[in-house]
Amino acid sequence: MLFLYSAGYTYLKIKKVFSLFQAFIIPSAMDLPLLVLYGGLGLNALLALIYYLRLLRGPAFKEAKAPDLLIGLEKTRLGLGDQLKSLFSIQATLDPAFLEKLEETLLAADVGVKTTQKLLNHLQEALKENPQAQSLELLKAQMVQLLTFSEPKEDSSLKPWVTLVVGVNGVGKTTTVAKLAFRQQQAGKKLILAAADTFRAGAIEQLKTWGERLHLPVVAQKEGSDPAAVAFDAVQAGVARQLDQVLIDSAGRLHTKVGLMEELKKVKRVIQKACPGAPHEVLLVVDATQGQNALRQAEDFHEALGLTGLILTKMDSSSKGGMALALTQALQVPIHSLGLGEKLPDLQKFEAKAFVEALFA
Repeated sequence: MLFLYSAGYTYLKIKKVFSLFQAFIIPSAMDLPLLVLYGGLGLNALLALIYYLRLLRGPAFKEAKAPDLLIGLEKTRLGLGDQLKSLFSIQATLDPAFLEKLEETLLAADVGVKTTQKLLNHLQEALKENPQAQSLELLKAQMVQLLTFSEPKEDSSLKPWVTLVVGVNGVGKTTTVAKLAFRQQQAGKKLILAAADTFRAGAIEQLKTWGERLHLPVVAQKEGSDPAAVAFDAVQAGVARQLDQVLIDSAGRLHTKVGLMEELKKVKRVIQKACPGAPHEVLLVVDATQGQNALRQAEDFHEALGLTGLILTKMDSSSKGGMALALTQALQVPIHSLGLGEKLPDLQKFEAKAFVEALFA
C-alpha cells in the first residue's frame, strides 16, 4: 500500500512538473508563495526552479512567432487571389468580356466600385505603354501602390506616445488593445492601459484581466463613469511616470448614434489637455468580415476624429480582403495592422507588398 501511495505521489508530481512547463508563460500572483511552498530537494527543487524562472521572465508571455501571412489570408486568397490568377491564366488580352469578368471578381471581394475602376483604368493605360508587360504583375503592382501610405512614426522624444483605439462594439477592439500592448511590451516599451470603454458591460473587467496577464497597469473607474476622465487620468499617469506609451480603449456603441462621436471628440480634446499634441495615433478597429458595410462606419469615425490608421481584425475569417483596398482609398488612411487569429501574437504589422504577394501566392 505504501509503495502504491509513493508511486502515485511521484506520478502526480511529474504530472505537475509537466503542467508547469506548459503553463510556464502564464505567471500568476501565487508565484511567490508557491516558490516557497515547493522549495526543497529533488523534484520539489525542480518545481521551485520553474516558478523562479517564471518570476524572472517578466512579461507574461514568451516572444512568439507571428502567424504566417499565407495561412492567415487563406480565405481571401481563395476568394480573390486565386480567382484573379485563374482569370489571367485563361485570357490576358483586355477585351470587354475579360474586363467585365475582372470587374466582377474585384467587386465580389469588396474592393469597391471606385477602387475597382481605378485598377482597371491603370491596367489599361499601363498595357498601352508597354503591350508586352504581364497583366497580372501590373495589377499586383498597382494594388501595392494603392495600399502604400506613410503613417505616424513613434517619436521616442515624445513621452508618452498616446494611442486612442476606436471602433464599434463587436469588432474585437479591447482584445486588439491587448495585442497592441503585447507587441509594444515585446519591444521593451513601458506602457499603461486605459479602460475608457465605460459603457459596454464587462469591457473594464476584460481589459483589467488582460492587464493582469501582461503585468501592465490599467487605469479604470466604475462602469458608466466618464470615459474622458479615465483617458485623462491615464495620460497624466503616463506623463508623470515618463512611460513610453499610453493605450486607450474607448466606447463603441453603434456609430449611427451621434452621442458616441461627440463622446469620442470629448475624449480626444481631454487627452490633448493632459498631453499637448496627443493623441499621436487614432486607430480604428474594423471587422474584416463586414466587407463594404464597414466603410460607412470608417467614414463617420474619420470625419469625427481624423484617423491615422486602420486595424483589420478577423482577416483569417474573411474571404473579402479586398475591403483593405476600398478602405484605404476612401479614407486615404494607411492600414496599421492585420488581425490573423485570436492569440496575442496574431496581430501583425501591415506591409503592402507582403500583403499582396500573400494574396497571389
